[in-house]
Amino acid sequence: MAFSLGPRAVSAGYRLASFDRIGSTNAEALQRARAGERGPIWFVTSEQTAGRGRRHRPWIAPRGNLASGILELMDVPPPLAATLGFAAGLALVAALRSAGPDQNRFTLKWPNDVMADGKKLAGILLEAEAVGDRLAVVTGIGTNVVAAPQGTPTPATSLRTLGIELEAEQLFAALSDSWIEFRDIWDDGRGFAEIREKWLKRAAGLGQPVSVSSGDRTITGIFDTIDEAGCMIVRTPDGGRVPISAGDVYFGTAASAGAA
Repeated sequence: MAFSLGPRAVSAGYRLASFDRIGSTNAEALQRARAGERGPIWFVTSEQTAGRGRRHRPWIAPRGNLASGILELMDVPPPLAATLGFAAGLALVAALRSAGPDQNRFTLKWPNDVMADGKKLAGILLEAEAVGDRLAVVTGIGTNVVAAPQGTPTPATSLRTLGIELEAEQLFAALSDSWIEFRDIWDDGRGFAEIREKWLKRAAGLGQPVSVSSGDRTITGIFDTIDEAGCMIVRTPDGGRVPISAGDVYFGTAASAGAA
């Protein structure tokens, strides 16, 4: 089965570059942007050999998994572009509706993971750089379709492990269409308030104990909300509310132990 865009994505003028095998869809997208590509265009493969996640951690997609990235040029500042990741998570969850009616098993973990039954199913990585007077933004979405990595900081799972028989090509077509919906709501950041509201309805760990490792410090408390900039707000034992813009998040027993 070959990769193809969904009908809504085609109608909206999106294009597609698909690969049998590639090092990194995000890297390819940024390279094309430097060479003059202006998008919007998806880069997709079912086998990625040199992908990366947050903090330069490797994200390898063995054949059958889905590695995808979409390149768009925007006239927005980088901090605002970063909030597009929340829309991407919502778009993937919407695409997973094609897998069956049980949607409660899919949640969104701040800042960039899609979870299933408490385990990591997908990761989202936004990368951006200036191209001329605009910002080239690549939203990378990697989904474990047939296999999940072992020994990761957050236990991972795959659609196959969950008993969901869905091909990477089927999921991508649905994702390319659902992207249109949530990208339009986000509207270059103008609609982030609505995205934030929708994201919080699916947020993993909301109102629960959390531990966040950020740089050389660890913040523990209760996951209170995300603010208007997309920062996690942690309510600390002394009643303070600490905004966190980046970090590794742990819930449950890991949070109680102050995971570092």
